[in-house]
Amino acid sequence: MRSQLEIKHIESDDDLEASFSVMKELRPHLSDPATYAAQIARQRAQGYRLLAAWHDGAIVGLAGYRLQDNLIYGRFIYVDDLVVTASLHRGGFGERLLQAARQRAVALHCQHFVLDTGLHMALAQRFYFRQGLLAKGMHFVETLTQESAT
Repeated sequence: MRSQLEIKHIESDDDLEASFSVMKELRPHLSDPATYAAQIARQRAQGYRLLAAWHDGAIVGLAGYRLQDNLIYGRFIYVDDLVVTASLHRGGFGERLLQAARQRAVALHCQHFVLDTGLHMALAQRFYFRQGLLAKGMHFVETLTQESAT
């Protein structure tokens, strides 16, 4: 199975459109491919890159990441999105995508490799532990509506 896998960055609009159904598995609130493409364009302007895993000519997994700097981690890669289509879980695709993003962090001389996952996602947490990532904190969020932002 590994020999049939290709991992590369999504660069074309066609490949981005082909990735929508896989990303929607992780982000079910995404409404349509055009809105998704517009959001990716905004994120690309902030340094976001999207790695895709192709298996037998189809996109089966994605890893979205960005290079960042802050006072906590110094220079680091932050993984925004990691998803493998549900029918191929446990096939090694997520591990390969995570390895590719980690290799990018090493090549960019990053000090850390960082991601968040939901507290309710026990299987994802176990996967990340197996990949050598450790839980270092909690992520706190407040939803701001248009009314509270004004």
